[in-house]
Amino acid sequence: MKAAVNKIISFSNVDGPGNRCSIFFQSCPFRCLYCHNPETINMCVNCGECVKTCPVQALQMVDGKVVWDKKLCVECDTCIKTCKHLASPRISWMSVEDVVEHIKSIKPFIRGITVSGGECMNHADFLLELFKETKKLGLTCLIDSNGYYDFEDYPELMAVCDGVMLDVKAISDDFHYFVTEQHNAMVLKNLRTLLAMHKLEEVRTVILPGYEDENTKTVTGVSEIIKSECRYKLLKYRYFGVRDAGVKVFGEGIVSHDELVRCQKICEEHGCSTSVII
Repeated sequence: MKAAVNKIISFSNVDGPGNRCSIFFQSCPFRCLYCHNPETINMCVNCGECVKTCPVQALQMVDGKVVWDKKLCVECDTCIKTCKHLASPRISWMSVEDVVEHIKSIKPFIRGITVSGGECMNHADFLLELFKETKKLGLTCLIDSNGYYDFEDYPELMAVCDGVMLDVKAISDDFHYFVTEQHNAMVLKNLRTLLAMHKLEEVRTVILPGYEDENTKTVTGVSEIIKSECRYKLLKYRYFGVRDAGVKVFGEGIVSHDELVRCQKICEEHGCSTSVII
């Protein structure tokens, strides 16, 4: 069994408690306008345009497919800036054993792993085997998810998972669809399900500029559901890395601090005292 891994960050202190190894898988069912990793959304279609622009010839066309030479790559990101398909040619097809070997090499320095993406639940079978092996090392396993898949359908995975970090983009289904091109009924179901299962590590919402009414609806709705049962991260919209379509909608800048403080007060008013501004 192999999965498409976009990258591995060996040491991260923003992807769950403690120092963690963050593993980013390729592909996602959402098309978020403000996605900060838009090159993780789709799989490479092997059009070859990135091969033409690579300044160090780290990409080649072989039998109709783009092949990446990791040793030659200087990670200049020219390929993902060239790509018009929200994809990346810099993918490693890794087995569970491959990933575990990397985890073992840094085990003394981390508390656990966090799987992300893209949407890591696109690779749920792989995650189950990876978590089983990682737990044998005495490490914790967290899932960073957009909530597209029903977690109740994965009891074995939930049994070995220590928690889920769930994104709630919007409470309003219309606005959620506008932002992601997907509806949010499953996301909200997962919010309640994970809370009841005691598997909700944290909830996160990006606070957006120019959409104060939607911000209010979302932080109010989430706060009323989770109360203070888990941490609620209010994330600043930042235009860095956002794809062009998102910048056209939300602008070049960072959401105002006043709007973040306003949203945090709304959380407190609706029973959530665990919100933090990030």
